[in-house]
Amino acid sequence: MAVRGDSGDFVARAKAGVVWTADFANLDPADFPMLWALTPYGDAVFNQRQMPLLLAELDRLPAACDGDWVVQARELCQVVERGLHLYLWFIGD
Repeated sequence: MAVRGDSGDFVARAKAGVVWTADFANLDPADFPMLWALTPYGDAVFNQRQMPLLLAELDRLPAACDGDWVVQARELCQVVERGLHLYLWFIGD
């Protein structure tokens, strides 16, 4: 996970990554439309207007999907919310 600006420059990076498990892959897209967009191999990008939705999903994420990455994702969401022209990238392998 990383925050990038319009130019593609990295503004902030997480040390942890999403732990891809069957529980995470089986999230209901109706309940978790933002997190459902994540895949283990592709990138997903979220803008400033999407941060409240993403944060709300992180708040109700099942315990089986929790981990260090959630805390770091919240911190990166705050970076995006405070800045201009910033995007949160979930970078797949």
